[in-house]
Amino acid sequence: MGVTFGINPIGWSNDDMRELGGWIPLETCLSEARGAGFTGIELGNKFPRQADELRPIMEAHDIALVGGWYSSGLLARSAAEEIAAMQDHLTLIKAMGCTVFILAETTGAVHGDKTSTLSSRPKLTAGGWAAFGRQMSEVCAYLRDQGLAPAYHHHMGTVVETAEEIDRFMDSTDDSVGLLLDTGHAAFAGIDPVALAKTYAQRVTHVHCKDLRGAVCEEARNRDVSFLDAVVDGVFTVPGDGDVDFPPVLAEMARAGYRGWLVVEAEQDPEKANPKTYAEMGHANLSRMAAEAGLM
Repeated sequence: MGVTFGINPIGWSNDDMRELGGWIPLETCLSEARGAGFTGIELGNKFPRQADELRPIMEAHDIALVGGWYSSGLLARSAAEEIAAMQDHLTLIKAMGCTVFILAETTGAVHGDKTSTLSSRPKLTAGGWAAFGRQMSEVCAYLRDQGLAPAYHHHMGTVVETAEEIDRFMDSTDDSVGLLLDTGHAAFAGIDPVALAKTYAQRVTHVHCKDLRGAVCEEARNRDVSFLDAVVDGVFTVPGDGDVDFPPVLAEMARAGYRGWLVVEAEQDPEKANPKTYAEMGHANLSRMAAEAGLM
């Protein structure tokens, strides 16, 4: 069995900046995602958070729930406190038959704050990585006991953004901690996504396929704007429409025997980038490149 193609609803409705696509109904998002060819979709702010309410909606559109972002706060609380805090989200994910649990450390993170610049993100001191890694490993071991594959999301505006930080994070955690490989966030942080895939392919449990417009990224970096300003300016797009070289990334995942989800996640302003058009483009480009890489 090959990979499965999913999409994130952030192209229709943005979670951190809800005025972007706030008027687009969930039903439009689901029907257009399924019509573009995707068989799964991640959670967004318009999704019901009770399985008995969400399940019939998803079944009506013949689309599965892939999983959904969880904001961890392990730099401010214990692993036991984190496990207690995630129970509602975990209950929904399990009830909907998801196989991955996506999480990112968001203590002090600035990616959702339009008033905070990219350079103002939190950073861990050299001595903080070991404790953070132990805590995250404990949480992820618990998630594996629950039958889920943890997928840690390196992300702009958080404590795990750069190549050095990803390396420190992976060195500080054990094999219970899987990595969510995000091509767009890697490229935005100045990381070669191919090198990242080559280094950590055996620990990758989930893949976000996001393209990057290099000129917009460079301008955002030079002006030190907020992450959300960069999004509105069009820094991200769907695979094949930007400057990320996807085929060698996918080839590395094929060599590693990856058989999970490939999720198109490309937050844009829906008034500038029609979600249906871009979903169709993303599926067509990604499925073609995945087939050529031997992932199907």
